[in-house]
Amino acid sequence: MAMILNSPGKYVQGAGELSRLGNYAKEFGKKALILISASGYKRSGSMIEKSFEGLDCAIVFDYFNGECSKKEINRLIEIVKNENCDMVIGVGGGKILDTAKAVAYYEHIPVIICPTIASTDAPCSALSVIYTDEGVFEEYLFLPSNPNMVLMDTEVIANSPARLTVAGMGDALATYFEARACYQKDATSCAGGKGTMAAMALAELCLDTLLEEGVKAKLALEAGVCTPAVEKVIEANTLLSGIGFESGGLAAAHAIHNGLTVLEECHHMYHGEKVAFGTITQLMLENIPADELEEIVGFCVEVGLPVTLKELGVTEVTKEKIMAVAEAASVAGETIHNMPFEVTAEKVYAAIMAADAYGRYYLCEE
Repeated sequence: MAMILNSPGKYVQGAGELSRLGNYAKEFGKKALILISASGYKRSGSMIEKSFEGLDCAIVFDYFNGECSKKEINRLIEIVKNENCDMVIGVGGGKILDTAKAVAYYEHIPVIICPTIASTDAPCSALSVIYTDEGVFEEYLFLPSNPNMVLMDTEVIANSPARLTVAGMGDALATYFEARACYQKDATSCAGGKGTMAAMALAELCLDTLLEEGVKAKLALEAGVCTPAVEKVIEANTLLSGIGFESGGLAAAHAIHNGLTVLEECHHMYHGEKVAFGTITQLMLENIPADELEEIVGFCVEVGLPVTLKELGVTEVTKEKIMAVAEAASVAGETIHNMPFEVTAEKVYAAIMAADAYGRYYLCEE
């Protein structure tokens, strides 16, 4: 099987770039459906509209309904058809972006991705995560190509709550460990081939950047400023993790995230916060050396990522609940089977409980 590396057609990152959206978009079509939240429109709508003034490119705004579900995707497909749109622009968080990508895929038109937060590594990928209307993970929709363009306005992102960028660090934290597991298993990545040296190098750079810059970036964001550390973490959360996970592969961490979606208590937590706990659980499955485990758990605690089930919202831990998570995480076809050893629901249950125990132990030491 061939080695494959996927990446977006163009990646742009810098302060004020959203105000230049129109100039970028006019290269892709004549009329864009812009998918955005109602609150996002209040913050950025006028800026976006102004960026299209005087250009031969019309825009139609529509508010996102909240879930990247088949029902929402089909609703937006009808708008694209009725309005004769020839491109889709997603402005907002991960679920908006995944929905925009899915709509563009089904309509065979270009898509521009404009994250207003850096909370996941979804923007650069040829992948949409589909949920039910109730927010339970349903399936991965693998797309034939990556977004035509990803535009990161770091000024906008730096003004978002710091917790969102920290959640992005949690999502990015899994990248290297999952890619490493896939490499050891010789597993097929989300790109449909074997991992490349480039993908592995980007995944490792992603982890190194988080460990070096993560705490500095969090503190800067809480102080209301965008520093070089913030810029580096935004790139790690988005570009490095995006290419790293897609072309390196997913393993246990994201499967455990998917398992956690069966617990209603966890629905208020961000994707990356659940992935961070999934990463610790994967490291428990692998039984990595104690000093390496301590470094990762310590990083999570320092930046404010959850290391216990209680921090995820599971205040009443029962075997039935955690086994339900473990079973959902280890169903046939889940990425947890990219681990370089056999994984069963019983092993996942034990790893989740061990991760929770270690997290509680570490917090007590603090």
